Amino acid sequence: MKNLEWYSLSWFSPKTLLNFEWAAPFYLYLLPGILLLFILRSIFNLRGKQKLDFALLSNDLKGLGSLSSLRFIPTLFQVLFLTLILVSLARPQKSLQSVHESTEGIDIALVVDISESMLLEDFKPNRLEASKKIISEFLDARPHDRISLVVFAGQAYSLAPLTTDHDLLKKYVSEISFNMLDTGSTSIGNALVVGLNRLKNSTSKSKILILFTDGDNTSGNIGPQTAARLSYAFGVKIYTIGIGTSGKIRYGKDELGEPRYVESSLNSTLLKSIATTTKGEYFRATNSATLKQILNKIGKLEKGEIVVATFNDTQDLYTIYLRWAFVFFLLWMFTKNTFLTNATED
Repeated sequence: MKNLEWYSLSWFSPKTLLNFEWAAPFYLYLLPGILLLFILRSIFNLRGKQKLDFALLSNDLKGLGSLSSLRFIPTLFQVLFLTLILVSLARPQKSLQSVHESTEGIDIALVVDISESMLLEDFKPNRLEASKKIISEFLDARPHDRISLVVFAGQAYSLAPLTTDHDLLKKYVSEISFNMLDTGSTSIGNALVVGLNRLKNSTSKSKILILFTDGDNTSGNIGPQTAARLSYAFGVKIYTIGIGTSGKIRYGKDELGEPRYVESSLNSTLLKSIATTTKGEYFRATNSATLKQILNKIGKLEKGEIVVATFNDTQDLYTIYLRWAFVFFLLWMFTKNTFLTNATED
């Protein structure tokens, strides 16, 4: 529609006219009145005309029939002029509506255990490497969220603040290793507080912390329950994920090259209590597939708010028909003063 020039005849096609919205449709109801006006004018003119009888030879009448019909051309131009004036007054419009959807993301702190027990091989190749892979996939699935990254063992360390630069976060995730911190103990309480520090000043409507751990709190100067209560006070919900199976789990090889097995245990009671205190939820991941399902479920539970914005672009097109009306007005004024007008009627 926008590509059409004003003089295109497409403006008069039924399809174009039917697709318009009319700001003042009242004027369209006056269109039949134009025809009625000319009919009444013809009737009154016929009654009021003076008649003069005179004789013409038959040869003189030849060709006058077709020429006499030309005298209606000025009237036709006048009708078109008045019709287009009414169409212009009705204000034809074309509305282009566009709907834009955007998602307001949530703020997430990922707190990942890198203690020595995360080397156990009930996940392939081990618990930590499997978790890193699935966390990277989780980042890809949350493009609108601001996410921070914390790693912990005997100490807790913030690798990245809240950011939407997920490529940078994935780089940090790929670089997580066991030699980053003292891995001889696990400080869950300290890790929760470091993650909370990334979220407490956030203005997001939804703030969550996801804790990945395979053990128990064995060190640190802040208890996990204290950290959980602080999180609840700041409106941060904690999802806890217990990683790994219990019992004897393969852990590398011994001096003879034989598989070595160590005892693994998980304090599920503590993790459930942390989640319950903050109105979150506890999950147990016994393999890579269940860990992926857990993160997908958390993703569904914690969806960002979808904001729908509708924009209406209304284009007034009355000037198109006003230009055509001016054209027909000029044609009418020109032809009414030429041989096309029957002078004997004046």
